[in-house]
Amino acid sequence: MEDLSEIYKSYANEVKRFLLCLTSSEDLAEELTQETFYQAVISIHRYNGECKISVWLCQIAKHSYYDYLKKAKHRNHTSIDYLTQNGVDIRSNEDLPDIAMMKESRLRVIHQEIRQLKEPYAEIFLLRTTLDLSYKVIGDIFEKSENWARVTYYRAKCKLAERVGLDEL
Repeated sequence: MEDLSEIYKSYANEVKRFLLCLTSSEDLAEELTQETFYQAVISIHRYNGECKISVWLCQIAKHSYYDYLKKAKHRNHTSIDYLTQNGVDIRSNEDLPDIAMMKESRLRVIHQEIRQLKEPYAEIFLLRTTLDLSYKVIGDIFEKSENWARVTYYRAKCKLAERVGLDEL
């Protein structure tokens, strides 16, 4: 087993990105990243090597987030400000102001609809589209099969397309 500080250096950013995808809050993602590694240190004896360390850490992160939700009894919603801060360019220099406003409005609607999807659809859709995780990794995080992740993502995509009135996402 690698030294714990090396594990932190190697995987902290990946875990934080995963949590950022779930929480839509930089501060909360940072806090839960710390909690994840604290829980990992406490339970390091349970890591059996059957999955990648990153998958094991993301499972802990997911459970830390769910614990947070149980305690907080609310969800943070993604704002358009969050999207622009994190590299989603909703206004290119080529767009006229009216077109940019329409893009922003459409993006806001789509993101609100993503958050309205039942779990695990929203989470899987965001993991796949935001973090570009493979179906295998998503399946491992949920302790399900790769095929389950693939089918669930497809269903989420169909539900979202139906909700926002698009033919296909």
